[in-house]
Amino acid sequence: MNFFKRLFSSSNLELEINDGGRAAAGYKGKAGDCVVRSIAIVTNLPYQKIYDDLYKANEEFRTTSRTKLARSLKQKNDSPRSGTHRVVVKKYLEKLGWQWTPTMFIGQGCKVHLKKDELPSGTLIVSCSKHITVVKDGVLHDTYDCSRRGTRCVYGYWTKPN
Repeated sequence: MNFFKRLFSSSNLELEINDGGRAAAGYKGKAGDCVVRSIAIVTNLPYQKIYDDLYKANEEFRTTSRTKLARSLKQKNDSPRSGTHRVVVKKYLEKLGWQWTPTMFIGQGCKVHLKKDELPSGTLIVSCSKHITVVKDGVLHDTYDCSRRGTRCVYGYWTKPN
């Protein structure tokens, strides 16, 4: 598909505004908590439980991992409100029984976009550039339309095997 056709195409994903229980948990305003919201949406677990779990996981990663990344993190970064590193997300979702399917590989460029016809059906936790969102059978569950009109690249997605 040529560049201009993709630029002006729509994502054809219906949007359902869903904060994953964030407001019900007493949180206000905006935050970089897309990981918490997405996991809460797909698991139906309380937002606060996932927030607390990821806070502990972030803290554990920062204090026990011997990687350069972990050493560079500051204590204030333990809060999932300011994001959760993909290493922590991977470990947490695998613990919950989810499987990762990559859609982008080194040197290949973007092959899958945040569009209904480019994603499989079912419930997916989709990883995009600096964002994680949920797509359930062609319906985008998030606090805003993050699809960039169907041009946003998908790095991969998580699915729960039957």
